[in-house]
Amino acid sequence: MQTTADSPTRETFLPYALPSIGDDEIAEVVDSLRSGWVTTGPKVRRFESDFVEYIGSKHAIAVNSCTAALHIALTALGIGPGDEVIVPTLTFCSTANVVVHLGARPVLVDVGNDFNVAPEAIEVAITPRTKAIVPVHYSGQACDLEAIYEIAARYDLAVIEDAAHAIGAIYHDIKVGADRLKPAACNVQRVTAFSFYATKNMTTGEGGMITVADDAMAEHMRLLTLHGMSRDAWKRYASAGSWHYEVVLAGYKDNMTDMQAALGIHQLRRLDDFVTTRQRYARLYDDAFADLQEVETPAVHSDRNHVYHLYVIRLDLDRLVLDRAQFVEALKAHNIGTSVHFIPVHLHPFYQERFGYRRGDMPQAEAIYDRIVSLPLYPRMSEVDVCDVIRAVRHVVTKNRR
Repeated sequence: MQTTADSPTRETFLPYALPSIGDDEIAEVVDSLRSGWVTTGPKVRRFESDFVEYIGSKHAIAVNSCTAALHIALTALGIGPGDEVIVPTLTFCSTANVVVHLGARPVLVDVGNDFNVAPEAIEVAITPRTKAIVPVHYSGQACDLEAIYEIAARYDLAVIEDAAHAIGAIYHDIKVGADRLKPAACNVQRVTAFSFYATKNMTTGEGGMITVADDAMAEHMRLLTLHGMSRDAWKRYASAGSWHYEVVLAGYKDNMTDMQAALGIHQLRRLDDFVTTRQRYARLYDDAFADLQEVETPAVHSDRNHVYHLYVIRLDLDRLVLDRAQFVEALKAHNIGTSVHFIPVHLHPFYQERFGYRRGDMPQAEAIYDRIVSLPLYPRMSEVDVCDVIRAVRHVVTKNRR
């Protein structure tokens, strides 16, 4: 379709994100439904085992969301009232909310030009009350983990990696979440949390996973996920189980169901292909926007890959006659869905009222937020869809140059 000033780039609306669910996933879910085992059961254990093998971790604990994974990890580390946890402000609110739920204070810090948390901002924020750092692997590219773990070791801080965006991401030739990603000489307590939300690179609808190397920590977290009930309580209704169980601590209801795991088993097998497609589409975007001075494409570091959970462009608004909100609306008029990731946490009313944060506290994140737009990027798109996005962006930019 030819683009004119009055006609959209495409006839139908392209959603910002859609999951890729295949026949194998559907058949596995149906098998779970027919089996009668629809809550936590053997497929959850199978998914965990597959995840251990894929990531390279000793333990994997399936939960019902990445939020639950973060909450369980912080709880197991003993985070509570009076403690401080360092969190980048450019993240979804759940990263900070879980800290608040435990009665601790989220200490929000600024990010670097690559949108990931700035190690120097972490170090400046450390106080005697700091107990942990929660780096977020923004959009699917790992943070500067070498610098972060060096800081954590020096100040004896735990690290909970928020890898909600980063399943399949690699740092220094090692997968995010792998046990050997932490330097061998580093004694830092470490946990990684993943998300399988509907928009993520693989999905279980809702769901998450915890990876950890420490046996005692893994056992503690597993107990926390299901009411604090003793080991193998999940199979108490099976022939190999027993009705008897003991509650050994006050846990939560954070377990994953077999129906979710049924999706995850097959999504995990397809993950590398999903990532390859995302990377190919990202290259198409990179090449198509390379000559547009008004559009800055995502930064990519040479010592790590990018799995492109998000493809985030940064607009040079000084070169345009419209602002970010108008840019989003212009793309919507061309039937292109977009989003913004994220409103910095310190700009939300709750965090301003409870903790006193204000605009101006984190200038880099604010400057990023004011200019960013997330474009559609997912395997269910066709190359025609990608080209439609490219044409729409180029049309809006060229039409609105200063």
